Amino acid sequence: MNTRWEHFEHQADIGVRGYGRSLAEAFEQIAMALTAVITQPEGVSASRMIVVRCEAPDSELLLADWLNAVLREMSAMRMVFSRFSVEIEGNRLNAKLWGERLDQPRHQPVVEVKGASYHRLKVVKQDDNRWMAQCVVDV
Repeated sequence: MNTRWEHFEHQADIGVRGYGRSLAEAFEQIAMALTAVITQPEGVSASRMIVVRCEAPDSELLLADWLNAVLREMSAMRMVFSRFSVEIEGNRLNAKLWGERLDQPRHQPVVEVKGASYHRLKVVKQDDNRWMAQCVVDV
């Protein structure tokens, strides 16, 4: 597998998927997939850091909460992110997000993501011991 994240088609919305050697790494990669729905992550400078914390009763709900927390920070801070560091202990997630203020002409955002849905929400450890996290985001 060359990419550690990918998009998949879903009617009018977009599916995002992340892979990793750990659950935390899969969550980092799905956040990259989320950024890539909006803009090219490699065009975003990691010049400012934001801290995010989430808690949920299971890993699937934690994934939805995580993606929605990233989207809240994008909206509230008018930022886009290109680097993520996630730590997960039990049902708690602590993360650092690095990015910069959205610059419309330079970042050329393609769509506005409204939120992570529970549709196709899935977090699994695969046969190759890698984690996969996915969901559909509303655009």
